[in-house]
Amino acid sequence: MNRSYDDFRKGVDPKVQHLMDSLRKFCFTLGDNVIEDIRMHRVVFCKSFALRWFVDVEPQKDSILLKLQKSRGETQTAEIRTDHNLVNIQAMIREAYDSIH
Repeated sequence: MNRSYDDFRKGVDPKVQHLMDSLRKFCFTLGDNVIEDIRMHRVVFCKSFALRWFVDVEPQKDSILLKLQKSRGETQTAEIRTDHNLVNIQAMIREAYDSIH
């Protein structure tokens, strides 16, 4: 049985829950084909049922670690703090989403 986001969220440090929720909400605005894959310690967002992931979101104690897939062989990592401006991060996520075919 798959875990729900609500179950996953219960294990996330309260300091980063709002940031995690904001990133999740943004990912779903990218398109109707966004699939959420809840894993043990992170949430992976994929494009369509082909499960080509574009962002891997892993909450830490006081930050969130993002892995963005630019192409099949190229990934980018970013760490986001709770006071971080999300505009640049959202642009990076959108670029990763757009690069997945």
